[in-house]
Amino acid sequence: MAQLSLKKIEKVYPNGFKAVHGVDLEVRDGEFMVFVGPSGCAKSTLLRMIAGLETISGGELRIGDQRVNELAPKQRGIAMVFQNYALYPHMKVYDNLAFGLKLAGTPKAELDQRVRHAAQLLEMEHLLDRYPKQLSGGQAQRVAVGRAIVKKPEVFLFDEPLSNLDAKLRAAMRVRLTELHRTLREAGQPATTIYVTHDQVEAMTMGERICVLKEGVIQQVDTPTALYDRPANAFVASFIGSPEMNIHDATLQSQGAGLAIAIGDQVLPLPEAKAAKLTGRGAAIKFGLRPEHVSSLPRPGSVEVPSTLRFMEHMGSEVFVHFDIGKVPMTARVPADQLGGLGEKTRGAAHNFWLQLNQAHLFDAASGANLLL
Repeated sequence: MAQLSLKKIEKVYPNGFKAVHGVDLEVRDGEFMVFVGPSGCAKSTLLRMIAGLETISGGELRIGDQRVNELAPKQRGIAMVFQNYALYPHMKVYDNLAFGLKLAGTPKAELDQRVRHAAQLLEMEHLLDRYPKQLSGGQAQRVAVGRAIVKKPEVFLFDEPLSNLDAKLRAAMRVRLTELHRTLREAGQPATTIYVTHDQVEAMTMGERICVLKEGVIQQVDTPTALYDRPANAFVASFIGSPEMNIHDATLQSQGAGLAIAIGDQVLPLPEAKAAKLTGRGAAIKFGLRPEHVSSLPRPGSVEVPSTLRFMEHMGSEVFVHFDIGKVPMTARVPADQLGGLGEKTRGAAHNFWLQLNQAHLFDAASGANLLL
């Protein structure tokens, strides 16, 4: 069993700076967990603490049933893949893969079987006689992953392993790593995986669950779908999704028997189901709406608002339209075949959009907590 248990984990540096603030997290046996967050949120620090490369200032870390706070990295049953590959330049790929096994005294026949099995899994049998300088970035990354696989670890740790690759290769490697995890699990060799990235697209496409971090504090741990549809707070809502959610300060006010929100120079009536959850709230809130819920055509639960166009980003099958409601900037994600007359309009032109308020999110102005959960 290789579940990970983090209880009140803290990291305080000698200068007094506290990087990790009492993290509580359970990573299931065989799970693919992604740590995601902006630069400086301590995701790599947390990963290095799990690996044993950073000391733990407080709390308890368990791998399986064993407390590992004081154990050396080699005693933890982990294998780590770094951002910079760290291959030995004077060794061929085969010897890079075999090096750790040789140090561990693995019998030659078993060593050869493990190396060739890893090479087969990663489709790099033809690379075994090459030196690192003869490899592309993607091939070098596969060797780094293969070196982790041959150890048959209980836990894989990946620290932004694809950040040095170009966009096309990064997308291909996302698929390869995700399939590799599933292949190992189906073959009866499940390995718990923790993957660190600042790229929310990587997080959403690879993770079975995602841990969103901000300044050393967990904001939410959930499945990609749940994070997207039910963000715990305004930070998660803005970080997950591309383009990011439109989030703006707004004011809650009465409108007849119901409630409305004032945003910019517009007063938008709230659907009854959402208004019912806001009884007794203060006036100041934050209003959130994802770009795909702003349309150029009427939709159920939508409210028409006048706007002023700023610019459009053509992405092929869809267009990101940036516009202002009064002085409030908004973004719409519009299918290219639904642009209609909008496609001929230029900067500064007037245009009406429809906001699907039945899809709106409302957050506490002070804490950022989602008021509708």
